[in-house]
Amino acid sequence: MAARALMFQGTGSDVGKSLIVAGLARAFAERGLAVRPFKPQNMSNNAAVTADGGEIGRAQALQARAARTPPSIHMNPVLLKPQSETGAQIVVQGRVHGTAKAAAYQGMKPSLMPFVLASFARLGADADLVLVEGAGSASEVNLRLNDIANMGFARAARVPVVLIGDIDRGGVIASLVGTKAVIDPDDAALVRGFLVNKFRGDPALFADAMTRIAEDTGWEALGLVPFFPEARVLPAEDALGLDRGPAPKPGARLRIAVPILPHIANFDDLDPLDAEPAVDLVRLRPGAAIPGDADLVILPGSKATIADLGALRETGFAIDIAAHRRRGGRVLGLCGGYQMLGRAIADPGGIEGPAGRIEGLGLLDVETVLTACKRLEPAHGEAGGAPFSGYEMHMGTTTGPDCARPFGRLADGSPEGAVSADGRVTGTYVHGLFADDRQRSAWLARLGAAPSTIAHDALIEATLDRLAAHLAAHIDLDRLLSLSR
Repeated sequence: MAARALMFQGTGSDVGKSLIVAGLARAFAERGLAVRPFKPQNMSNNAAVTADGGEIGRAQALQARAARTPPSIHMNPVLLKPQSETGAQIVVQGRVHGTAKAAAYQGMKPSLMPFVLASFARLGADADLVLVEGAGSASEVNLRLNDIANMGFARAARVPVVLIGDIDRGGVIASLVGTKAVIDPDDAALVRGFLVNKFRGDPALFADAMTRIAEDTGWEALGLVPFFPEARVLPAEDALGLDRGPAPKPGARLRIAVPILPHIANFDDLDPLDAEPAVDLVRLRPGAAIPGDADLVILPGSKATIADLGALRETGFAIDIAAHRRRGGRVLGLCGGYQMLGRAIADPGGIEGPAGRIEGLGLLDVETVLTACKRLEPAHGEAGGAPFSGYEMHMGTTTGPDCARPFGRLADGSPEGAVSADGRVTGTYVHGLFADDRQRSAWLARLGAAPSTIAHDALIEATLDRLAAHLAAHIDLDRLLSLSR
């Protein structure tokens, strides 16, 4: 018997769809249900390696964790990883399928729907409940033709929909009522109710508004969900979350600076550091300067390393990093950031654009050659006297004299990464490095702070539990189950 399913769509991006699905996944899992998260199409450079050897959006990996089930490529069968303003790499059921500009991708979508429906059916065969997350806005009628992410999927799979609006950004009444006004009547008939998310203040003051939205749309009011500030410790789905202001840390002893470049990827690598009371993690947008008192500069991963290396120079960050290095500062490059630290990056096959070679920052004596083969696998080993556990997700190979001083060694004894002769510049392909408490503690101690006292996995688990309780207090879970089909 196929699982029941319910889809959560939004009036826009960043309204909290991913978080609500994660919280509900944990809440229903606590009831003993076999829950599976599913997102037909995701667009994000924040990805995770799955147990079955592919990659999916990081949000779906978090939702799988919330549901207490291993992440699978079928939880996010189509993943778009932006490489430029108009084009993206297309990952289908965990593997690179090709690249396409936005206009060309619209024509590809009918050929991708069978993969989406097959993955959905496969998840449903092994579950009691599938919680489906939409993408972007349900009201993007300009993208409705051949849609596989929102109403197109809901209608093809006959899945009822709950629409989520975000009151924190303002205009939530208009966004919900306006969605009903612009979408196709047959699509609107799939919507069973709505949620208003991120509410602050006295709920009694919004009661009339909930009634007005229900009257104007004909959709049931399913809940007014208060803002959940603890969500900041959970991995964000896309880079919109990077613009949120940092929490004040009056006791911070370390300052770590991170330039935010256009194609930043796997930026949840930074979250465990951000959770540390001793760390002031400064995320810098173009136009800002790297603080002169930074203890460490981290260059995070990138989906378009060559383009982001150019952006590093155009924004002046490269000059700041060189000055930081001359002052004796430390620099760490993660994946694409590691490649940028070398003498050069070669792209003979035109993987990221026109074939060619570009000069790197020259802080590590290594060179990278980009290749079409993508490495996707867990990574375990030891570095700097501490174990680590993470994953690799990259294209290209890096070689050179500084690789003779590896950052660490993998479990099979092979060297990984590179370190400069003076030990102050490090590059590694390992993602998830700081999520390992042992490795994070070693870095904090190396930078002059006390070792970490935070158990990161326990923090994530406790936050998911509190999120589930938060949603259960403001949404009738039994009603959601009765609406699923």
